[in-house]
Amino acid sequence: MNIVLVEPEIPANTGNIARTCAVTGTALHLIKPLGFSTEDKYLKRAGLDYWSLVEIIYHDSFADFARRYKGGRFYFATTKASSFYSEVTYETGGFLIFGRETRGLPPEILGGYPGAQIRVPMISEARSLNLANSVAVVLYEALRQQGFPRLR
Repeated sequence: MNIVLVEPEIPANTGNIARTCAVTGTALHLIKPLGFSTEDKYLKRAGLDYWSLVEIIYHDSFADFARRYKGGRFYFATTKASSFYSEVTYETGGFLIFGRETRGLPPEILGGYPGAQIRVPMISEARSLNLANSVAVVLYEALRQQGFPRLR
């Protein structure tokens, strides 16, 4: 699987997500601009000593990413989706795409993929779940559906 973070803002979230990617053998795609330096101490601390276990691919923009992986299976996490993350079938090698912590995925991206949007259910009074937690919830469902490949 692949995790894609579109313009992430909080280094500790990205570090935690990198650690989740490391322990699951999942590639991490970071779409620029990033809201922090990759040398940030909070990013490094959150990822602990797992950095060597994660494949990180940087992209200059979402358009560049989409062109590079044209034909790939994309799943866009958004609070605006009608389908729960548990209601879709995840393809091996698919891309789980998440937006910024403060604004989510922009409408111009979501508008191009209306049938590929998923959400994590929560109470209506809450705005959103923490990004690192959302990534873990969705990723582990995708891996569960695939029989937890390479995981023991």
